[in-house]
Amino acid sequence: MPPTGKDIYPELNARQEVELNDKLIRLIGIPFFGIIIPNLTGIFGPLTYRDFRYWVGYIFFIALAAVIWQGNRYLMFRTRQRFTWFDKPVEKVILLFMNNIFYTTPLTIAWLCLWYRWAGFEFIHWNTILIVALVNVICVLFVIHVYETVFMVKEQQSEQVKNAELSRAKAEAELEALKNQIDPHFMFNSLNSLSYLIGTSPDKAKLFTENLAEVYRYILAQKEQTLVVLEDEFTFMEKYAELLRLRFGEALVIQKNFNSAATKEFLIPPISAFVALENAVKHNEISERMPLQILLSIDNGLLSIQNKIQPKRSIQHSSKIGLKNLDERFKIITGKGINTAREHETFTVTLPLISLHH
Repeated sequence: MPPTGKDIYPELNARQEVELNDKLIRLIGIPFFGIIIPNLTGIFGPLTYRDFRYWVGYIFFIALAAVIWQGNRYLMFRTRQRFTWFDKPVEKVILLFMNNIFYTTPLTIAWLCLWYRWAGFEFIHWNTILIVALVNVICVLFVIHVYETVFMVKEQQSEQVKNAELSRAKAEAELEALKNQIDPHFMFNSLNSLSYLIGTSPDKAKLFTENLAEVYRYILAQKEQTLVVLEDEFTFMEKYAELLRLRFGEALVIQKNFNSAATKEFLIPPISAFVALENAVKHNEISERMPLQILLSIDNGLLSIQNKIQPKRSIQHSSKIGLKNLDERFKIITGKGINTAREHETFTVTLPLISLHH
């Protein structure tokens, strides 16, 4: 069984735990609740700012706010490890409520009883204590809601990044597979030509072998590249054309209908114009009686390779890789596929180029 995307990129499929830096909000939120809630609920009683116990009380209640915040924060994180909003939302809500109520309420009551005893109040005001406990529970629910909202936003962003990475990894794997198909396709066609020359012209076969090595060296060198300058691609095509002329001589005519300066202004996936040229040579009759003319032109950011249709009498085995492979590579690299058209006894392959000035 071939490896899947998960086998090749396991690190992208692992569940990514979202990290949350909440130090600033805790530094602000804990003192805020520790100061506001006692003043709103009247827990200071008759004490005023002139009383030393009044100012100590702020430290006392800020400490309570810190213990409540940190404790509920810890319980919330533990809950996140057990349940998510997607698999068990009801259980998560129940557990969050239970954690809050059964942690915040007893802690608040015990803490305020200590406050009344230390502050020297004659009576413990249970109504005030219950109001403070209720306010604390509501505030904790609000804070937890904020936490969970932030977590969900960050998880969504993390999931989007993960999906983008998976898509990129998949595209890279597909592109690598397509590149690897070029080698056997090129060698298959070249060995057919070499076999023909060995039987008809051994001297040309030797020269063909030497030039073939140079052409194949270019293929290996460009294999790791995603884009190359069009000028370099045409240089390679010219070397390949020299190989073809060893077999077909003057029966193969390649014309360029563009200014050579234009080749320096565009990028193209490597070994792509070559594939279109090779396709024309492979599927058409080429002989002194029926010479094949191939026209190369650049117009509006498009490279066209056009030839007259003159089918071979006997078609050799085709691997069906050439233009299909080329189309898939262009879609991955440029986002646009190639275009093929058969019209008025001509066949045209059009390749989208990428401008260096875009």
